[in-house]
Amino acid sequence: MAYEPIMVPPKNPQRRRTVLVVIGVVLSLCCLGGVVGGFVLRDAFQQATGPARDTVDTFAEAMIGRDYPTAYGQLCGQLRNRQSQADFAREQAETFTPTDYEIVGLSVVNNNGRLNGRADVRWTLPNGTSGTQVLALVKEDGDWRICG
Repeated sequence: MAYEPIMVPPKNPQRRRTVLVVIGVVLSLCCLGGVVGGFVLRDAFQQATGPARDTVDTFAEAMIGRDYPTAYGQLCGQLRNRQSQADFAREQAETFTPTDYEIVGLSVVNNNGRLNGRADVRWTLPNGTSGTQVLALVKEDGDWRICG
């Protein structure tokens, strides 16, 4: 028995170049798809949470500015039915005087067509201390409201 070498096809540099170009195009398309997908997801998230964030911002800025009628207007009907605007203003002026705030968390959930949310707000008080408050959010008559 004699040893016979395996026949190796001749190298084709044109074929190798074509394969590398195809791989490069596929990788580029994947990266581009990832970037576009990221922007689409970011925009969808902003559309879902943007109005809720606006409500929390309006409420928090009104609380800092002692604009209690505006803050009261951001509350849901259930809370407004429990307490008058005058009582709300008096209670807040006596017990809660924040100087700054930061929204440290915000989420929106759709449960069977009912939209709810949650905002975690870190308040800074006049003495420099801070604490986080969880604000429950509900979609009421097309607008986000603070409800707890």
